[in-house]
Amino acid sequence: MSFDSFLGSARDFLPILLQGVWVTIGVTLGALVIATLLGLVWALMRTSGTRWLEWPAKAVVNTLRGIPIIVQLFYIYFVLPDLGIDLTAFQAGVIGLGVAYSAYMGEVFRSGMLAVDPGAVEAAESLGLSRLRIMTRVILPQATRIVLPPYGNMLIMMLKDSSQASVITVAEISTQSRMIASSTFKNQEVFTLAALLYLALSVPLIILVGRLEKRFGRR
Repeated sequence: MSFDSFLGSARDFLPILLQGVWVTIGVTLGALVIATLLGLVWALMRTSGTRWLEWPAKAVVNTLRGIPIIVQLFYIYFVLPDLGIDLTAFQAGVIGLGVAYSAYMGEVFRSGMLAVDPGAVEAAESLGLSRLRIMTRVILPQATRIVLPPYGNMLIMMLKDSSQASVITVAEISTQSRMIASSTFKNQEVFTLAALLYLALSVPLIILVGRLEKRFGRR
């Protein structure tokens, strides 16, 4: 693969691959919203101090962590229609990735909540604040600063794992790459471009996470 050949292939293939980039970003952001909201629910349930909330949340988290993402995607896209729930490939990809990652987000949020200084919580309790106010005014604001770096790392992992949605025909970067490669047989050029596009999306996030780790690590 010569450099001139690579540049020629880039001019021909990039417009198609960039369509996959937008799909990749859409899947990642949609899944991030679902994973964040559900993860917060799992974390709140597991730190509630109420057994009938803790155990179901723990069971859900362990189940999601124990099943490969690709199997969860297959289940949502191929099995749910048999139950009357029809989803597009994009919708199934977003929901599947979001639900799968909610288990990991839940553990990130839970560890952040548990890392909050117990003295601050005791001080709030001594002032007569309710459990809800302690959570919203004391625990969550401090936990947010703690979980930002690992939250950023989760976002990077989700961006890369969005490629797994290709198994249910979501037209993201890896799907578009395979389609181009199968029709042109220019495997080196196509997959090099795909790798560079993933790097272009990931590197800014990696730099941001590194800065967050330095900033909050000092504190």
